[in-house]
Amino acid sequence: MAKSKAKERADSLYRQLEQMAIPSGADGDEDTSSLVSLQGRPILPAVDSSRLLRMKKFRFQLMHQWLVQNFDPCKAADIGGGKGLLAYLLQKSGWEATVIDPVDQALPEKYKDLSSGARVKIKPGEAVKRLGVEFESEQADGFDLLIGMHAHACNVKIIDAAARFGCGFVLFPCCVIGEPFYPPLGVHWLESLADYALRKGRPIQPIRLNFKGQNIGLVSLKG
Repeated sequence: MAKSKAKERADSLYRQLEQMAIPSGADGDEDTSSLVSLQGRPILPAVDSSRLLRMKKFRFQLMHQWLVQNFDPCKAADIGGGKGLLAYLLQKSGWEATVIDPVDQALPEKYKDLSSGARVKIKPGEAVKRLGVEFESEQADGFDLLIGMHAHACNVKIIDAAARFGCGFVLFPCCVIGEPFYPPLGVHWLESLADYALRKGRPIQPIRLNFKGQNIGLVSLKG
């Protein structure tokens, strides 16, 4: 019963975000998939992996799959990127990816390739580009895409940076730790961020990936 209620709440939140994504003045039947990617292609939904329970914990691999499905290689900042697995996978796909995180961590020794199911070892000495600092909006200058996978205290900064420099962003916000404002009573944090982005002039579209935890995100495109 608890899982059913949680799914109902998540579905309701997603529908609300979809409604917020519809441009002002449009009718309720407008298709928000008309938003296009950095390269002019329609944004594609995540591959439905709801029946593949084993995939639910591989959030960096699932995020990598969605990004390369929707965008050609570009210059991306993985904000709060931790050990840098997402940046590493993007780098392997031809992207110029940089981790911005004040805590310096080594890449994991291995990861699971979801397409083959094999465990892939990362060779000793391999690394990704890193900036070992707290993220500030000024650091977004020159990037095409800002990625925040549960980037604590950085979600509003990412939206501000995208508005200032015209880069796109993909956010999977979790808690409100360290953010400059809190959602009003009864309003979900994601709704507050979506509203903030819209007031900053940034169109948004919700996405949902099949990993554990808070798996509903917001995407806004370059421009």
